[in-house]
Amino acid sequence: MTEKNRDWGESSNAERVARLARLWRMVADAELAPLGLTHSRWSVLWKLYRMGQKTSQKGLAEALEIELASLMRTLSQLEQQALIERHCCEHDKRVRRVSLTPAGEELLAFIRQRIIDLRAELYQGVSPEQLEAFEFVLNRISDNAVRKLHPTVTDKEEK
Repeated sequence: MTEKNRDWGESSNAERVARLARLWRMVADAELAPLGLTHSRWSVLWKLYRMGQKTSQKGLAEALEIELASLMRTLSQLEQQALIERHCCEHDKRVRRVSLTPAGEELLAFIRQRIIDLRAELYQGVSPEQLEAFEFVLNRISDNAVRKLHPTVTDKEEK
């Protein structure tokens, strides 16, 4: 492999990771479509579940890495479906908290099981050791990218 091809090979790893993320999303969307959930709706429910009840709208948007305005429409749709509730924070009336309703919790339990089953299907042929190594590499590259975007004073001093 020439030096030029090796350089392009590095970018193809990023392309493969991006493609994997798209494929994973497409498979999950297809799995959850019969429930009447779009990707934006089920991903908000999933993130809310993972973050815990009474998460702020702003915190939820940041965790999803989307603009608050984009999240608001999805939250309105989920509220109309009676899957979430929004209410003012007791300590700061400017802050709106989001929580799952009992119907949202019930649906999420079903979604969670389908995602767990789907993950098991997608991991077929991958050993636990391979998966652990893959997760390590993904975490290391992610950490490096975050440090590149947000260098700390210590990082700058080391250069």
